[in-house]
Amino acid sequence: MQRKHKMILLFLVFGFLLLIGGWFFLRSHDRIEQVAVIHVEGVIVGGRGQGGLWGDGGGTDSIIRQIQAARDDAEVRAVVIRINSPGGSAPASQEVGEELKKLRASGKVVIASMGDVAASGGYWIAALCDRIYANPGTITGSIGVYIPYANWQELLKKIGVSGEKIKSGPHKDMLSPERPMTEKERAIVQEMVDDLYEQFVAVVAEGRKMDPAKVRQLADGRIYTGRQAKALGLVDEMGSMEEAVLAAAKTAGITGKPVLKEYGRSGFWEAIFGPSGQSLLGIFLGQLLQGIEGAHPGLHYPTGLPQLR
Repeated sequence: MQRKHKMILLFLVFGFLLLIGGWFFLRSHDRIEQVAVIHVEGVIVGGRGQGGLWGDGGGTDSIIRQIQAARDDAEVRAVVIRINSPGGSAPASQEVGEELKKLRASGKVVIASMGDVAASGGYWIAALCDRIYANPGTITGSIGVYIPYANWQELLKKIGVSGEKIKSGPHKDMLSPERPMTEKERAIVQEMVDDLYEQFVAVVAEGRKMDPAKVRQLADGRIYTGRQAKALGLVDEMGSMEEAVLAAAKTAGITGKPVLKEYGRSGFWEAIFGPSGQSLLGIFLGQLLQGIEGAHPGLHYPTGLPQLR
């Protein structure tokens, strides 16, 4: 009797393993072909961006993780980059752009879908996709670079505030609002802007297969409607996000209505206790630690970071 029970148990275990193995075999041969949707929203900045209850903002950490996940997902055949951003920092836009190049090199179809606005850094990202869809009223373009600077010297004098700096070189406090720029410093900053501008022009020329001279004619910083951008060759098609998804699926050879996969949408508890460092708890503790540390000497970063917006 005991031997009979062992045989039955062995048979059940073998049957269970056979069932699991069969499920995995069928699963591997019947993959659901999907279109991934990745959202680029708000100001594009490096790192974690603006976190909150409803997920990350335009931080590159989150966007790049999503792009890499889509690249490595065997079920994802195409990706739609949904852009609703006025732009942001130049390095952050470049980081996202480089990941999009890798995504396209992996064989995935990449379509940009512009929302209300996809300007400057937002357009930088769109230009590196296979095709660009926009609504007729989308605000786009703004191809250019600027470095913001404010001189508060007279205001500080009026309120009786004065400051001193011990610096390692004559230009270490360049762009400081406490003093005006010198002509040499203005020339230095202009060289930086010109260099970043040429990088932007090169990206648009490569992505849109357009002569750099023509790009420069369009890239004087002005904005365009989606319809104007299409007439100028900066956009491929007029269409909604749904139409962009259908186009991505068709280009990738997906038949029927495509299954969507969205990344980066965190739930309520993840927003509070999530591992990303952008949870409400993480933000609160970070602010608390900053208050405890107080003022201390360290590297000074100028307020005038290069902006693509």
